[in-house]
Amino acid sequence: MARIVLGVAGGIAAYKACSLLRLFTEAGHEVTVVPTESALRFVGAPTWEALSGRPVSTGVWDSVHEVPHVRIGQSADLVVVAPATADLVAKAAHGLAGDLLTNVLLTARCPVVVAPAMHTEMWDHPATQANVSTLMERGVHVIPPVSGRLTGADTGPGRLPEPADLYAVCERILAHGIPVPAHDKYPARATPVDDADVDGGGAVSAAEGGLEGRTVVVSAGGTREPLDPVRFLGNRSSGKQGYALAAVAARRGAHVVLVSANAELATPPGVSVVPVSTALELQAAVEEAAEGADVVVMAAAVADFRPAHYAGTKIKKSHDPTDPDAAPVVELVRNPDVLAGLVERRGDEASPVIVGFAAETGDDEGSVLDHARAKLARKGCDLLVVNEVGTDKTFGRDDNTIHILRQGSSHVVDAGPAPKDEVAAAVWDAVQQIL
Repeated sequence: MARIVLGVAGGIAAYKACSLLRLFTEAGHEVTVVPTESALRFVGAPTWEALSGRPVSTGVWDSVHEVPHVRIGQSADLVVVAPATADLVAKAAHGLAGDLLTNVLLTARCPVVVAPAMHTEMWDHPATQANVSTLMERGVHVIPPVSGRLTGADTGPGRLPEPADLYAVCERILAHGIPVPAHDKYPARATPVDDADVDGGGAVSAAEGGLEGRTVVVSAGGTREPLDPVRFLGNRSSGKQGYALAAVAARRGAHVVLVSANAELATPPGVSVVPVSTALELQAAVEEAAEGADVVVMAAAVADFRPAHYAGTKIKKSHDPTDPDAAPVVELVRNPDVLAGLVERRGDEASPVIVGFAAETGDDEGSVLDHARAKLARKGCDLLVVNEVGTDKTFGRDDNTIHILRQGSSHVVDAGPAPKDEVAAAVWDAVQQIL
């Protein structure tokens, strides 16, 4: 059981903190809720007290004999602020202490998690971004907002992640005792964790990070090449593995751009999505996002071919009324090899690290790994993640089995069968070894 302080700032997303509080208490944690005065306009003190089983205060003058403005922060194992408004983020970044919550943030010597939520314009403002950067430099775990419906009819980045996602990050931090960097004068209370003790086998946990300050680009889903207004050439990729890769990278602290091709999946917390449809659109989006990126992971299933000609009207079953069985002939042309193009554009530079994906089937000419090794040599990427595909294999499933091949090495890392987020963690472990 951990002692958790749940700070709640005055935003409409305060109602979501009720669900987060319930998840903490049902897990057996002792939770003290510290709202701001503005937060109580959205959710009243009786609600917080009933859900937490503990008294609620916003000011430093209540129960002064217990010195709450110091004691609460000192005794906490984890401080979580969800939602954190632009105002709260600014006060925390500048060390202001005008109420109980900001005092707690100054006195805490445990991991601190801040989940901002605000309108897109406020989140994108240079002042807010500078304040967020300041907090992250001090070791605060910032969980960026997701894109979605905001107050009123507005949509965009700024929405508080779902309580279950916030809870999952907090539990990982608690489980591994991840500290904040020590202050020069006051060392952090938490004990640093040896990499070998985290997630086993030297893997770096999502809570621990490992990708802080990195920009990564992940492509996901399957491209669709239009034939006419109602038909397209496509594939069976669901995008689940690519989305899992993006989610794990974000939890490890990376700035993540997800180029998503026709994947109808929820946006992972802290991930920026660029929607695309065709192979040419994906190529343009990935190349633009890759400028200055540290890692590019090509997990999308990009169509090798597209129709040479697009019909502006629906193609009829038969264009020959004298032959009802006649069918049009569709001429195909090759799509660009996006992965090989990225390697070529990089040239002799070490960055970005480029990861390719290969969905393979064995045949008379070789096994899945035989084909994968040949592709790794041909593409020139740093890592190639290969899985065997076919009916009832990989596509659309929530688990996966992969083999990770590294350029210049005969060693193969196997992962799975396992949920796709665990498979994604294995991929990022391999990437981080290169970084």
